[in-house]
Amino acid sequence: MSVGVAAEPWPLPRVVVAAPASGHGKTTVATGLLAALRRRGLTVSPHKVGPDYIDPGYHALAAGRPGRNLDPFLVGPELIAPLLRHGATVPRPADVAVVEGVMGLHDGAVGRRDYASTAHVARLIEAPVLLVLDTTAQGRSAAALTLGMAAFDPAVRIGGVILNRVGSPRHETLLRDALAEVGVPVLGAVTRAAEVAAPARHLGLVPVAERAPESLAIVTALAELVESTVDLDAVLALARTAPALTAPAWDPVAAVGGPAGSERPRVALAGGPAFTFSYAETAELLAASGADVVTVDPLRDPALPASTRAVVVGGGFPEAYAEALAGNAALRTELAAFDGPIVAECAGLLYLGRSLDGVPMCGRLDLTARMTGRLTLGYREAVAVTDSPVARAGEPVRGHEFHRTTTDPVHGDRPAWRWDGAQHGFVAGRVHASYLHTHWAGHPGAARRLVEACR
Repeated sequence: MSVGVAAEPWPLPRVVVAAPASGHGKTTVATGLLAALRRRGLTVSPHKVGPDYIDPGYHALAAGRPGRNLDPFLVGPELIAPLLRHGATVPRPADVAVVEGVMGLHDGAVGRRDYASTAHVARLIEAPVLLVLDTTAQGRSAAALTLGMAAFDPAVRIGGVILNRVGSPRHETLLRDALAEVGVPVLGAVTRAAEVAAPARHLGLVPVAERAPESLAIVTALAELVESTVDLDAVLALARTAPALTAPAWDPVAAVGGPAGSERPRVALAGGPAFTFSYAETAELLAASGADVVTVDPLRDPALPASTRAVVVGGGFPEAYAEALAGNAALRTELAAFDGPIVAECAGLLYLGRSLDGVPMCGRLDLTARMTGRLTLGYREAVAVTDSPVARAGEPVRGHEFHRTTTDPVHGDRPAWRWDGAQHGFVAGRVHASYLHTHWAGHPGAARRLVEACR
């Protein structure tokens, strides 16, 4: 396991914000809780179940520290509690952790029962659940639904409910009385009129980095909403019922086995509004492997940082910024000729191609890309087909796809991965590019291999 030495049990208060299904208001409540608790002077650690990149951006803005993902499918169940402890410790120990769930409470990876579900993570970190209920057109049935959610898996403890989209004071009274009958306390009630929403895009919310001033206003509004509608003292009391964390914290240095040599090659990570999809652990693993990690914004920076030896271009929404990316011809030209290793995921793949919807991109890879009306979404169990800067041929990797684009061709002569009987992605020289999003805490050798490839 990629964890540190045995540690003393840590009584970290923590709560999981869940719902019966998507769309009930988990992100509203979780983000508002993070911001409201921070406004109380608490140090709050934000976490998100699953492979989502966008919600953690709002969480980070609300909490003032990186939003981190807890995904058993991508990293293995044995790392969930250590990753929680690491995230709640860095940059300083938190007073409380708030974990936003994914989809419905018991919805896991397809065909794997509740594996990688919110319920699975709640069990792994031994945290009570705060259930968010959309009460639109619902009365006493809300109590039956809550009771069913609680009884479905007795190992998952629902410690309270937040009523969302309540229609009137009378409606709220009806709901509170019904939930009292089944012994589940109501810790807050949000009316339909008071609800705050962030603008959406085809893959979810619009990332924080794309609209920073507006995002800050939304987070402030969510904090005020939660402060006025939720019993924060009751939520904290619920969080304090979680037992002490006994798992040691995940350690990036232990994960990679220490620096790969005495030299510190510079590795540039793409960032800015067009490339917002990245796990916090990626930079930590690269640094632990001995890299000097810097950021480059392909929208604004005319060149890679001086002495850059490798580049990582993650996911995002390049289709929303295609013209601006094309306008930065100097950086596109440099990347087309860059002789160091390049690792690209999803949006990075599109950026390295010749064009996206007819708009010129870097031209490093001989492919064209276009938007489609079809959403490709889901976990993948992949095997590396070709040796590359991040994987050896035959190495198994778990990842996630999340896009509405396609490339022509769909894979290169030297594919990156194989899954479901098909080949995917491109390995061209020292470039590794594909649609697959991976969490390097689940295969930390990728970070060390990339740093070694710089030499």
